[in-house]
Amino acid sequence: MQWQQRTLMMLLLVGLPLAEAGASPASASAHLVVTTQQGETLLDMPAASGASWCIQWKHSVEHFTVLDCYRNANGVMQLERSHQPDFAAGLGHIMGRGEQVSDGKGGYWINAINEPVADNRYVLRVGAPAVNHQVVWPGGEHPAVSLSEQAAGQRVTIQLVEPSTHTISQ
Repeated sequence: MQWQQRTLMMLLLVGLPLAEAGASPASASAHLVVTTQQGETLLDMPAASGASWCIQWKHSVEHFTVLDCYRNANGVMQLERSHQPDFAAGLGHIMGRGEQVSDGKGGYWINAINEPVADNRYVLRVGAPAVNHQVVWPGGEHPAVSLSEQAAGQRVTIQLVEPSTHTISQ
């Protein structure tokens, strides 16, 4: 009986590091993908672990720019922070959800939200060209991609996809 316990412990100890090691490479090669309900791919961009991107749009009533910023946190899409220049309808800070700080220009950032997005995906109804929903990268490493130019009024799925579930398009 003692050798069975030792064998089980060895298997557990050996297996754990392998499982952890297997998660990292997949996260490093993930992609940010935006698709329409009809399956058309609007965006397919590498998003390695640590990569950040934002969904930017003009508020439909107040007409100022709003940002929701995400990141790949080791294979998990997380809402990292949000920027609003005003407390307009539907916007604002919820106590206990991130930290509100001034942007120095009359608006504010809600930092350290760090909420995982369920199933690494969410659905967005894309606004009209005047709203201009677009994907932007904080460091400017990629050009902005306007979802409104491609799919105004449509529902799209924004998702972080691991290579095992995704064929990378060229």
